[in-house]
Amino acid sequence: MPAAEVDVFPGLVRRLLAAQRPDLAHLPVEVMANGWDNVMFRVGDMLVARLPRRAVAARLLVHEQRWLPILAPRLPLPVPAPVRAGQPGLGYPWPWSIVPFLPGQVAARKPPADLRDAAVSLAGFLGALHTPAAPNAPMNPNRGIPLADRSAAVIQNLGVLGRLVDRRAVMRAWEAAVAVPTWSRSPSWVHGDLHPANILVHRGRISGVIDFGDITSGDPATDLSVAWMLLPTEYHDAFQNAYRTAGEYAPDDHIWARARGWALALSLAFLAHSADNPLIAEIGHRTFNAVLA
Repeated sequence: MPAAEVDVFPGLVRRLLAAQRPDLAHLPVEVMANGWDNVMFRVGDMLVARLPRRAVAARLLVHEQRWLPILAPRLPLPVPAPVRAGQPGLGYPWPWSIVPFLPGQVAARKPPADLRDAAVSLAGFLGALHTPAAPNAPMNPNRGIPLADRSAAVIQNLGVLGRLVDRRAVMRAWEAAVAVPTWSRSPSWVHGDLHPANILVHRGRISGVIDFGDITSGDPATDLSVAWMLLPTEYHDAFQNAYRTAGEYAPDDHIWARARGWALALSLAFLAHSADNPLIAEIGHRTFNAVLA
């Protein structure tokens, strides 16, 4: 994982709450999760404090603060739309957020009990999200872009992985995906980082989608790559059919070919950069094998 640029710990959160949100200062604070970009703390039973640990994440968190409250009301699954926006202070240099606590475990650890139901639920969520983006929507240089623009990263990650993967098979699949026509419609809203560690499962069903730091506009095929990350092949038809009926964009055959390409590119990135993160490594292995099966 990238090194933290700032030490984020419970005592800091307590002091920030006391200074900026005194109505919450009496609540207990404990570490909930430590990710690549942010550290999350439970604040009482109902809230979570989300604090960037790197400067690049601070910019992404501002996108969540700006856009999630607008998008959340029309999405069929809960998302952590910020309810309070914190400011730099007490030596902490960046904005931070208070978001609702969403119950459940990530699907990477606890898969849905009914995968057909999960396919339909997730496709319905993406159909509701994938609408024309606002003209001033965030732009992400790595997500929602034409697949060909990921080629350099694919080659770089293949170099890192070396003989751990079949380079020829990867390049055949990658070149086939890159040859598909690019997204030609108006830019869509895109989650940008939709994988099983950002999907919550509660009582056997998908219960929420988290971590919108990479939210952007562009090709929705980026998000549709989740089918190869979460669902066995026999449930892909259910996923695609539900997406067709739920979405504002009527997908064509090319979008699924690009989604498979995105799944391949992301699986290589996960595998090349997860030496200290077995959860992401497992997502990478599963996705890679599903794409090349």
